[in-house]
Amino acid sequence: MKTVRHFGIVVSNLEKSLHFYKDILGLKIQRDMLEEGKFVDDILGLQDVKVRTIKMSADEGNTLVELLWYQSHLGRKKEDKKIFDIGPSHLALTIDNLENLYQKLKSEGVKFNCPPQVSPDGKAKVVYCYDFEGNPIELVEELS
Repeated sequence: MKTVRHFGIVVSNLEKSLHFYKDILGLKIQRDMLEEGKFVDDILGLQDVKVRTIKMSADEGNTLVELLWYQSHLGRKKEDKKIFDIGPSHLALTIDNLENLYQKLKSEGVKFNCPPQVSPDGKAKVVYCYDFEGNPIELVEELS
């Protein structure tokens, strides 16, 4: 393996999700495209797929967050999914100033488990929040 390419998040409300990831967290859009046709149908094992994919990153780096908004297929929200359930559990992002971002996210109505906490080894300040779709996001500020 060479690198982790991206982390995909299926969303039901693209505008709210873009507001969270782009406007609040500051990720930059690298690519915005509508995917459809035989190739995408085949790789997803579906028919007549039409999906808007927006690839975002914190910089020009290789690891991306990919928002997927399916125009052709209605997704089901897992209302009671817990952080300990089997499968992908969260997306972790390294942040420069967690206290400022925490206050900004709180003012936007973002839900948190608790205020930012310093890790037992003192090397990081960490907090979990939830995007507008209910996906858990771990925000980490590395402390010197």
